[in-house]
Amino acid sequence: MTSLVLGGIVFFCLLVAALFGIWLRGRLPVHHLSSDSKDAIRLSTAIIGTLAALALGLLIASAKSAYDDAESELRTSAGRIVLLDRVMAHYGPETAAARKQMRGLLEARLRQSWTVRDVGSDPLDIIGDDRDVESIQDALRALVPANDGQRWLQARALSVSGEVAEAHWLLVASETEGLPGAFVIVLVFWLALLFVSFGLMAPGNTTVMTTLFLCALSVAGAVFVIVDMDQPYLGLIYISDAPLREALALLGKG
Repeated sequence: MTSLVLGGIVFFCLLVAALFGIWLRGRLPVHHLSSDSKDAIRLSTAIIGTLAALALGLLIASAKSAYDDAESELRTSAGRIVLLDRVMAHYGPETAAARKQMRGLLEARLRQSWTVRDVGSDPLDIIGDDRDVESIQDALRALVPANDGQRWLQARALSVSGEVAEAHWLLVASETEGLPGAFVIVLVFWLALLFVSFGLMAPGNTTVMTTLFLCALSVAGAVFVIVDMDQPYLGLIYISDAPLREALALLGKG
């Protein structure tokens, strides 16, 4: 489910909950809305509001962590790719084919991750599998060093390429996790209860309706941002491709 769709569902649920509370207010006996009853309702909803605030805080922290990890992986991988290219360049002309293949791999990742943004795409398809890194490693292993310097450069190139592949697969593993569905459902339930109480306690005039509408829109917007940031290669909030483009401009020189 995309972030826009989930945000729309949350907004609809909260708005319906508030309208249900207003509708219920006009049909309950007067003594059900006495001052003592309202105090009990406020105390109960205060507990739910605290739980909902804690849950939202945890989701925001989780989404921000996922976004920052993806951005860090991108910058680190870009730096390692440039380093790998320089190491292979120092090795000699024997690595020309591997360097060309690595440039093509980087160009493919840029096209795949930042031009294909279908809302129904599989995260694995968007991120790419980077299996071509393994073929580059095979080419590096096939090299026959002529001296100690080339042997060191070969070992260094294999180490850096392994780090690139490891960082990528760690990102793939984290990207497929996503936000816990049960957690989101419980959070929306808590928020809906709060909006029922808002409608139950407030008169159904234009000012109240407008306030509840904007409040529901704000909460739904927060859920949208959380889900969108948890998918840093999809949606409207995505990480910049500038590090990879800068790395691409540096590849093949020398």
